[in-house]
Amino acid sequence: MENKLSSGAIGVFDSGYGGLTVLEGIRAALPQYDYIYLGDNARAPYGVRSFGIVYRFTLEAVEYLFGQGCPLVILGCNTASAKALRTIQQNDLPAMDDPSRRVLGVIRPTVEKLGEISRSGHIGVFGTPGTVASRSYDMEVAKLYPDYAVTGHACPMWVPLVENRESMNPGADYFVKQEIDRLFADDPLIDTVILGCTHYPLLLDKIRRYMPAGVSLVLQGEITGTSLADYLRRHPEMESRLTRGASCRYLTTESASRFSEMASVFLSTQVDAEHITLG
Repeated sequence: MENKLSSGAIGVFDSGYGGLTVLEGIRAALPQYDYIYLGDNARAPYGVRSFGIVYRFTLEAVEYLFGQGCPLVILGCNTASAKALRTIQQNDLPAMDDPSRRVLGVIRPTVEKLGEISRSGHIGVFGTPGTVASRSYDMEVAKLYPDYAVTGHACPMWVPLVENRESMNPGADYFVKQEIDRLFADDPLIDTVILGCTHYPLLLDKIRRYMPAGVSLVLQGEITGTSLADYLRRHPEMESRLTRGASCRYLTTESASRFSEMASVFLSTQVDAEHITLG
């Protein structure tokens, strides 16, 4: 039964829990397919790790999901998308036994939407230290919108606030307002802000509270779902490999019971997780 569910599923990978917000957006847009979510919670967070380590960990996860029968894997993690996606796509996939499989990220589809949203061409990016240091958003924006100005700002406290269930507490307001004020001090002309970490939607109420009036927020879950639907329309050869059982398995490298408990913070439903080992 397990192998049947796995074969032909869309894999979604994240370093921890945040990618569940991307999974939720994808399943809202494409509920008919089977999914496997893999969180490398035992080795999270990725945001402060080196490029080499993030690449190695991400490749291990991708290979595991391929081994589960996934022909398509989505890197729901911004840090993995920034530090590992290009190398996996260009170097690793062509050398694998089935080079027709695909790995996609969240940065490109997010950036593609900016032309529909921004008026000033000044873009802010909130992300982990690793994502901001990689300048991946800067590079993608420069390719599509060379006249846009991008200001990246790392928010090192935001992920711990979410994972320690402090996101709704009044004390979190200080850290949210502080980073927003710092971003707009760097560029007051910003009119569009990308939430470049999948944990950040859980701080959305507070972010909206302190965000200057008229500024648009870009959320990745819905965008990734819409983008993936478009990708599958354009690639019927991939779509035909996907199974349609509307199921989802949840895998974690950490405690399965802890994952199931924490997942309820990110999702509107309870899940049963399975423990696996990578590396």
